[in-house]
Amino acid sequence: MRDTRESRLLLVLLITTAFALITVDIRGGEDSPVDGARQAAATVFGPIENGVSGAVDPIGNAVAAVRDSGDRHDRLAALERENAALKAELGSDDRNRSRTKQLDEVLKVAGQGQYGIKGAQIIAIGAAQGFSWTITIDVGANDGIERDMTVLNGDGLVGRVTTVGPHTATVLLANDPDFTVGTRMEAGDELGFASGQGDQLLRVELLNGKAEIKKGDRLVTFGSQADKPFVPGVPVGTVSRVDPSGGDLTRTLYVTPFVSFTKLDIVGVVVQAPKQDPRDTVLPKKPKPTPTPTVTVTVTPSAPAGGQDQQEQ
Repeated sequence: MRDTRESRLLLVLLITTAFALITVDIRGGEDSPVDGARQAAATVFGPIENGVSGAVDPIGNAVAAVRDSGDRHDRLAALERENAALKAELGSDDRNRSRTKQLDEVLKVAGQGQYGIKGAQIIAIGAAQGFSWTITIDVGANDGIERDMTVLNGDGLVGRVTTVGPHTATVLLANDPDFTVGTRMEAGDELGFASGQGDQLLRVELLNGKAEIKKGDRLVTFGSQADKPFVPGVPVGTVSRVDPSGGDLTRTLYVTPFVSFTKLDIVGVVVQAPKQDPRDTVLPKKPKPTPTPTVTVTVTPSAPAGGQDQQEQ
């Protein structure tokens, strides 16, 4: 529409009429003369408004979702942090339970052998002190630890103390090639010397070349003079292989140690030797052999083939 005198006059007239209708509607209240027109307009334009509202609502919901997503992300992050903290706490509890169990086993061995021990935790491993297989424990001279003391855990012989500081000590493990300990066979008096071979089985040289030894026999420490470096009766291992004697003066055995030298945490240092040799009392109970199930097969004799043919005829 062009901007002419007539168009401006029409615009003023429409505005004046609109204000007049608004004034009449307000003054009329519920009995407004334009109420019928309003309802007719609602009837015509209502469905269109609903359709437009339905089309706009998903967008509004999406906007609301984006607006709230930050809060949900924060809640999720908080839950993840709480979960991680719980897992760390659970892991700590598991480790503490494991250490408590190891300490209980060490105390059990000490009670069976009547060893006076000082509990210790391993704080380092490796060859820093010049040995191939060593550990560092968190007790030292201030705790009554001395050189050439026996070290054990709940499974058996771990090693011997070689170096002592004020607060720490170094232990040479029993599987080190420089390690040697006197041994005695279970339920017998066959003596020998066990030596470490790194990650291989312990090698034991029996003094009696004709000794009757079989797989599964077990060994304990024989003990040293004045109980240093070894106290008697500490479990060493189980025979896994026996070399033929061949008329030699000694007999060679290969022994699987009771202790797993790659899984050490809590150990005990024997600070007081037993008054009497515990002999074999510290050895664990032998597992009972699993009975072999017996299967009985009953064979039912079948009728001869010829007899079957005659019956069919």
